Amino acid sequence: MLEFVGVDSSDTSDRHSSFLSRRVLSKDGSCGRARAGGAGSVREVAGPEEREQSPVLQINNGPSLTGLTTIATHLVKQAKKEQLLGKTAEERAVVQQWLEYRVTQIGLPSNKEDIRIILKDLNLYLEDKVYLARNNFTLADILMYYGLHQIIADLTVQEKEKYLNVSRWFNHIQHYPGIRQHLSSIIFMKNRLYTNAH
Repeated sequence: MLEFVGVDSSDTSDRHSSFLSRRVLSKDGSCGRARAGGAGSVREVAGPEEREQSPVLQINNGPSLTGLTTIATHLVKQAKKEQLLGKTAEERAVVQQWLEYRVTQIGLPSNKEDIRIILKDLNLYLEDKVYLARNNFTLADILMYYGLHQIIADLTVQEKEKYLNVSRWFNHIQHYPGIRQHLSSIIFMKNRLYTNAH
């Protein structure tokens, strides 16, 4: 469940994203029911049968905002952390691409084959990158981390090794200040695994 749902535009924390992970995301990275609080609140609008519900942010004296990325982007701007949306036009486009991917691919119920394809593609993409937007930590990293947490937690040691670039990226993000919050820390092997072919 959500821990804090109020929109606090005076949030001046130096931790780039703790305000977002506390206010928007539930334990599994999706959005769910929330209690009212602060200047705004997030509530569920989709049926309970859906894994990923569409959150709604109700702002006092303002319009409602609907959708995970819309709300997350709004909270980033309210907290004056626009660097999380990208520093250049190209980087902003890459961040938007990954935010859309997070909602359309990661947020949907997936079978093992879909998950394998997602991890394979992401592993290839991260081959020469530290973060999703190359060398800068962004909102895309935060939302993808939350969306992938349960998937990564369910991987075997051998699967984590197979998706080495995803594992490296994920481990780096989970140790970023203020990101992990209440989620469990996922253990990764410090040394590469080698099988004995003899």
